[in-house]
Amino acid sequence: MRKIFRLVLIISFLCIGLAGQISQETGEDALVAKARYLVGALRANNFKGSIRDFDAAMLKVAGPEKIAEAWKMVTAKAGVFKKQGAARKEQQAPYDIVFITCEFEKEMLDIRVTFDKEKHIAGFHFVPTQLGSYQPPAYSSPGLFEEKDVIVGSGDWLLPGTLTIPKGKGPFPALVLVHGSGANDRDETLGSNKPFKDLAWGLASRGIAVLRYEKRTRVYGAKLKGDLEFANSFTVGDETIEDALAAVILLKTENAIDPEKIFVLGHSLGGMMIPRIAAEGKNLDMAGFIIMAGATRKFEDMFLEQTNYIAGLDGSLSEDEKKQVAEIEKSVKKIKALKKSDLQSQETILMAPVSYWLDLNEYDPVKVVKDIRQPILVLQGARDYQVATEDFENWKKALSPSAGKNTDFKLYPMLNHLFFEGKGKSTPDEYMKIRKNIAEYVINDIAGWLKKSSEPVSKSVK
Repeated sequence: MRKIFRLVLIISFLCIGLAGQISQETGEDALVAKARYLVGALRANNFKGSIRDFDAAMLKVAGPEKIAEAWKMVTAKAGVFKKQGAARKEQQAPYDIVFITCEFEKEMLDIRVTFDKEKHIAGFHFVPTQLGSYQPPAYSSPGLFEEKDVIVGSGDWLLPGTLTIPKGKGPFPALVLVHGSGANDRDETLGSNKPFKDLAWGLASRGIAVLRYEKRTRVYGAKLKGDLEFANSFTVGDETIEDALAAVILLKTENAIDPEKIFVLGHSLGGMMIPRIAAEGKNLDMAGFIIMAGATRKFEDMFLEQTNYIAGLDGSLSEDEKKQVAEIEKSVKKIKALKKSDLQSQETILMAPVSYWLDLNEYDPVKVVKDIRQPILVLQGARDYQVATEDFENWKKALSPSAGKNTDFKLYPMLNHLFFEGKGKSTPDEYMKIRKNIAEYVINDIAGWLKKSSEPVSKSVK
């Protein structure tokens, strides 16, 4: 699977995820003006005008109707658009990226507009506004570990990654981190929060190596957008599973890592995919798995549930919100009615192709998880409105026959979807406007479980 946007399925076919150094924009140059024009067109529901500066590839995959659908999804969650704010720029050859801070009724979001070398728009999407800078958790000790750059995967899908390795005599047990939905970076960055970096630094301080990497939809957004044949056949296997298994294979070549003690942690969408990762990687002898806020129910139903939750946080639904919810309900019905014969269609529904939804619709995580024979740890925050305690209970029911031997469950009363502490009803502001770290007791629980589960290990998946 994004906490507004990571919390639900949004495959970023309209975006290019690029990392780089951000510098504050000091003048309204031509690119900033084009980005502001795009925002203005969206605000005015001028979707025909919004595509004015798109490049040829964008025009093929993102016409006015699809832009209108995307805008409805944004405003359904963020509320009515109020005004544009500051602009800033980022550059990574051959692309220039402009961020415009946008104030909505319920939250602040940045529109990230990517320009090609001809100064045409090659992609855009909304991301949480970054407020302040990341602060490492107090429970991490950088002097106890070191980090090195690695490349995950092979062929056409090379992904930059970071391997965090404890200092001292190895080999060490290791953990692969698998992202939630959306075009995530290796840290699962959300505003000034980096939960995957919290995990890596916290666990490496406790003697466990951690591998995290950029998601395929972030690094290869332009390629996915430009290759229509591939985009229209895209599945969750392409998005998540192949690269998670490639990360395991990479760790097995690292001298500092014990090849018999490699575990995989999936968060949100990644947690939902753990049973498939285990099944499709059964020959890799993975040592165990951690499901962290992993969904068990249909994504389209959860998307609608989350939309209603966020829209109703103020106690009521406006007429505009009711219309937006009704549009999403139509999309949900369309997803449920999909057939294999629809694969010929180039339609996207809720920003994902038919192939993606069919792949998800054929997958039952609570059924597949029963075949895993390695140890499993299931973690859930009780205040999580994106993946609910209902999902946690579904995992428990599915795994109950082996609960006393290989399976452990942890439900944390004060934690949300990112495993940050809070009180009362969870809201998007907990991710966007508040700087937090994963609770230390979660890190300690994971570290203790990994060490306990390293020996002995059952390594067969039916």
